[in-house]
Amino acid sequence: GGECPLQDIAMGWGPGRSRVTDPKRHFQKPVPLSPLVRIDRERCILCYRCVRFSQEVAEDEQLQLLERGDRTFVGTFDDRPYIAPFHGNIIELCPVGALTSEEYRFRARPWDIEDAGTICTLCPSQCNIRVTVRDEQVKRVLARDNHEVDDGWLCDKGRFGFQMIHSDDRITEPLVRTGGELHPASWTDAIAAAAKGLRGTGAATAALVGGQASNEEGYLAQRIVRGALGSPHVDSRRGSAVPAESLAALGGAANSAAMSAIDRADTAVVIGCDPLHEMPILDLRLRKAVRRHGLRLLLASDRPSSLDGGAEETARYAPRDGARFLAELAAAVAGEDGGERTYGDEVDKISDLGRERDVVFIYSERLFRGAAAPAAAAALLRIAEALGFGDRDGAGLIEVPEETNGRGLREAGCLPGAGPGFKPVEAGRDSAGIRDALEAGELGGLLLVESNPLRDHPNGPDWAAALQNADFTVAVAAFLDESARHADVVFPAQTYAEKDGVVTHPDGRLQRVRPNVPDPGSVRPVWQVIVELLAALGDETGYQAYPDVWNGLAEEVDFYAGLDLAAIGGGGTRWPEHVKDSGGQGPTSTSQAAGSSTSGSDPVSQDGIRLGTYRDLWADPTTERSPALRFLAPRQTLEISPHDGEQLGLKNGDAVTVSSNGDSVEARVALRERLRPGGAFLIEGTAEQNANALKGAEVVEISKAGEGG
Repeated sequence: GGECPLQDIAMGWGPGRSRVTDPKRHFQKPVPLSPLVRIDRERCILCYRCVRFSQEVAEDEQLQLLERGDRTFVGTFDDRPYIAPFHGNIIELCPVGALTSEEYRFRARPWDIEDAGTICTLCPSQCNIRVTVRDEQVKRVLARDNHEVDDGWLCDKGRFGFQMIHSDDRITEPLVRTGGELHPASWTDAIAAAAKGLRGTGAATAALVGGQASNEEGYLAQRIVRGALGSPHVDSRRGSAVPAESLAALGGAANSAAMSAIDRADTAVVIGCDPLHEMPILDLRLRKAVRRHGLRLLLASDRPSSLDGGAEETARYAPRDGARFLAELAAAVAGEDGGERTYGDEVDKISDLGRERDVVFIYSERLFRGAAAPAAAAALLRIAEALGFGDRDGAGLIEVPEETNGRGLREAGCLPGAGPGFKPVEAGRDSAGIRDALEAGELGGLLLVESNPLRDHPNGPDWAAALQNADFTVAVAAFLDESARHADVVFPAQTYAEKDGVVTHPDGRLQRVRPNVPDPGSVRPVWQVIVELLAALGDETGYQAYPDVWNGLAEEVDFYAGLDLAAIGGGGTRWPEHVKDSGGQGPTSTSQAAGSSTSGSDPVSQDGIRLGTYRDLWADPTTERSPALRFLAPRQTLEISPHDGEQLGLKNGDAVTVSSNGDSVEARVALRERLRPGGAFLIEGTAEQNANALKGAEVVEISKAGEGG
């Protein structure tokens, strides 16, 4: 069919006539290897590529060669469906087209399509992809090799989640609330209505910018709030209270490590992070480094992860107590007497980190939740100083942000106390403070740029009250999600297949998102919409084309200096390396040791079960709006240890009610052997029974469904 490498070689170099006279093998075709992949077994040449991927790369070990001799075929034990987060890669690995995508099979021929490169923005991995387009619609997504970012692999969310781009639920025209309902409106009327409403709320307006926004969109959003409206309240995080100078130092040129540094490192320490769910390609990279290069992998988390089996040491701490663990680890690494230690034995498992080793420290932004967030950041900076990251090119920190472009938005000025490039500005409220101020009536206006706090941020009930209480809300969203439904004006947003912009990878690599398909309906580029809104508010930017916006941002961010769109190119460029090459250091902190004390409740002496949350890879609107992936959408599950299950009289599969502060969530019990007793976990972001629906939950009560508290 034009995409078979073996056929191409045979046609180009083989004889004109086949010497094979034996009858061809015939199998049932196609056989569903999984809900997403079909196999034509009579095409298979038993090259073993797909099996090797399953066993040696993804390490799920589900695929194998069954039977022997001329009866050999690729399959799974007992014909079980091959369901794994990376299994779509075998489609591209197959050299003969025996493995085909259920969603692309018979949809197009190579001469009917066009391929173009861009970046997947469905998670912080920001993988490089090729988008196959036919009739101005995305038909499939393929990997685009970039060793520095993704090693040429894709997770199934990135490979099959493109279906949401052409969902019937897309907003394709502006909406304005009249008579209590949202109705379609012209762009002129919508921008005028938005400008009038925001002018009315003025300095009492705040902005939240979500991870699907590009650096330029974040830059323009904070300019609306700070410039046109005179308000300091803008954020892009989910409740972090870390000072901007600490964030700048953690991601600065001195402390930031490249993704490829993992391949060369002696040791990798993963703290508070489950890469499979938060940044899937990082999971594969760590596995490869352990398998090929003998990487010493050390893990510390409140919840078991998929990497536990390959780690040299695994430490556990109580849910929501990562700051305390980090502080004790920092003291141990620095050789200091940390005084009384809560996690002494656990810290000792992973504290053997010498300055002579190249250590990559990987941590999750989730550690920066709650009052102890500044202490967690300070502990990480103490560890970086103790290990001499500033003096070693092969060592450093990598943050896994909660939002896809979390790092880029911070660099673009979407922080309450820092403008573009982390330059000091008037201090404002963070996202939690914005929520509380809206609920109390201290703020009246809200600008949501591709942000859905009602689903994604902690404390859902308070966010519902805040959105309900806002005097005027403007939302930029691709779908009419839970938060956008509360807006007075809704502007349609582009997806990553339609957008032109720059995003920042967690390791500091600037990458270009490029448009591949036309905007649906009357959708306009988000940067253009915000520029027009700025003009309506009296701020004439002078930006006429997309490159003008990037140039405007780069002029304000010192460490972007000299990086034009041509320099970023198709493979991206790491600004920390650019800064080092030019003899600079980038943003630094003047108070690295500030906030080194810990805070938080005692993880040992408490009544009830301490609640932790995590974000499942598939608990996302992308899953729900992509028919191929819907079967992966998780149902709410309460994970507890067998010890706690016995104490509560619960077993696997029991229906339970988890309650706190008058709110409750229904879930099914899953007993996890490697969980620390006294803790429990729920999934954030599910469509139903979202863990964020528990207001301010720290200690919860668990009862069998229908039995009460």
